[in-house]
Amino acid sequence: MLPEGVFRAVAPWGHLAEAVVYNCVYGFPARGMKVVGVTGTNGKTTTSFLVHRMLSEAGLKTGLMTTVGWAAGPKVHPQTAHMTNVPVPLLMKHLRTMRRAGVEWLVLETTSHALVQHRTWGVPYSVGVLTNISQDHLDYHRSMEEYAAAKQRLFKRVQRNRAGLRMGIANADDRYGAGFASITQNSILYGVDAGQVQARRIQLGDGVAFEARAQDETYQISSKLPGRFNVYNCLAAVCVGRAVGLTRAQIEQGIAALEGVPGRMQSLEAGQKFQVVIDYAHTPDALEKVLTALREVAKGRVLLVFGATGNRDKGKRPKMGEVAGRLADRVFLTDDETYTENGDAIRQAVWEGITAAGADGKTIEIADRREAIRTAFAEAKADDVVLLAGIGHQNYRMMGGREMRWSEVDVAREVITELKLGR
Repeated sequence: MLPEGVFRAVAPWGHLAEAVVYNCVYGFPARGMKVVGVTGTNGKTTTSFLVHRMLSEAGLKTGLMTTVGWAAGPKVHPQTAHMTNVPVPLLMKHLRTMRRAGVEWLVLETTSHALVQHRTWGVPYSVGVLTNISQDHLDYHRSMEEYAAAKQRLFKRVQRNRAGLRMGIANADDRYGAGFASITQNSILYGVDAGQVQARRIQLGDGVAFEARAQDETYQISSKLPGRFNVYNCLAAVCVGRAVGLTRAQIEQGIAALEGVPGRMQSLEAGQKFQVVIDYAHTPDALEKVLTALREVAKGRVLLVFGATGNRDKGKRPKMGEVAGRLADRVFLTDDETYTENGDAIRQAVWEGITAAGADGKTIEIADRREAIRTAFAEAKADDVVLLAGIGHQNYRMMGGREMRWSEVDVAREVITELKLGR
């Protein structure tokens, strides 16, 4: 087997060459599968989990590859790579495992990086799904237009697929949605304010419930996933179900069957009197959506523990600070992942946004993330919600250029025990 990365090192088109060679080595393992590609800035993982569960519940042998986990059937295994789309050799290995397991459908969370770098070359996308587009990865893409164009490559791949189903599904309430839908000959737009499939009679609480109305059918959707933004993720799943020919009952039951997604609005219960929510939100838009969702249901205050990521789009940092200062009742600014950057400098950039929101007085800066969580928990009262944002499902952090073992769930439980906050 050739060493991983050898093609990237020796040729301008190394990424494409690597994909071609490893597809040949593994016998084009995705060939014959029907692939649902899910792209967007936020909501990709949750939408992928919803679609995977819905197809699995309908009796279809379905594979899954996301930031959080992968599956060659209904059982999801943790994703150990610190990236959404794994390197080509590992991707091909997983795809071969799925093929040997008889996987018919594959739900593949797909990033702009993977599309530009040809990492999913050889994967026959049948359905493309756009969740939304907001600022992210502008350290890699030079503009929002270039970022959107990178994601549009998925829909162009769908349109070029010569075998069977070709469908583009896009968020009509997103300013880029109509442009994505226009790429494919067959498309479905979904939304709350617009679209061919629209949400009505929305109810928010521990989960979401609503009617998804299409021209020919109305679906009674009930999901255990909380937050208004999950209405959109469920709508995307409804559209996928319609595209692949599932019945109304299969769509409704499949969406209802998903209990949750690790690190995505994940509630932690360890006997404490306040609520703890762990979420991967690491963009301004995602942070705003999660904080807004929690404010809609919280009986007490919303306390936020968060930071910004190093070696990534620096323009996001003050924007995240502004969102935090505007929407959280108390902010504990800490380190997320510094990678090789100086943590003090990252936090200072976030502070600019906090100051712009006039929230200096309700913010405390604690570099050590464990200590920040401890301080937030010690301050929290009954009915408060403490949001731990940014790390989510990850089992390690990159700090100072080194990998540091870290589980947000485990750390939170340990702190609750140490402070004797559990019953």
